Amino acid sequence: MNLSNEDQKNALRILKGLTELINQAVGDAISDLLAVEAILRIRGWSFSKWNSLYTDLPSRQSKLKVKDRTVVTTRDAARVCVTPAGLQSVIDGHVSKFSNGRAFVRPSGTEDVIRVYAEASSQSMTDELASTICAAVWEMAGGVGEKPVIVKADA
Repeated sequence: MNLSNEDQKNALRILKGLTELINQAVGDAISDLLAVEAILRIRGWSFSKWNSLYTDLPSRQSKLKVKDRTVVTTRDAARVCVTPAGLQSVIDGHVSKFSNGRAFVRPSGTEDVIRVYAEASSQSMTDELASTICAAVWEMAGGVGEKPVIVKADA
C-alpha cells in the first residue's frame, strides 16, 4: 500500500486525535464508543459489517484444585505456561488436534487452583479440549482429588 505524504499526514492527524479522545488509564466506555463510531464513519462501514468480522468461538473456563498453585508460572500475559516444565508443550499438542483450538492455564491469584481456559470450533470440541488440559494439569501440577475425566467430543 503506497500512501502519499498527504495521506500519511492525514493518518497521523487521525491517530493523534484518537489519543486525545481515548484515555487508556481510565478506560472510559463513552470515549471508546465515540472512537468506534468515528472509525466506522471514516471507513464507511456499518455496525453490522464491523460486527460480522468477528465470530465468537465456544469456550470453557474451568478450575482445578492443586496442592500448590505456585508450581504453575506463566508469561506473555498468562498465555504461555513456563512451569512446570513441559506443560506448555503438552497443551500445544492437545490444542493442535482441534479446529480453531486455543487453551491456556494460569494460577489463581487467591486460591490453590489452576484456571483453565479453552476454546474450539464447537462446544463439544471445546469441552474435550478443556477436560484434556485439566487432566494434564492435574498430572503435572499436583492435582488434588480425583483425576478429571476426559470428555470426548461428539463425532
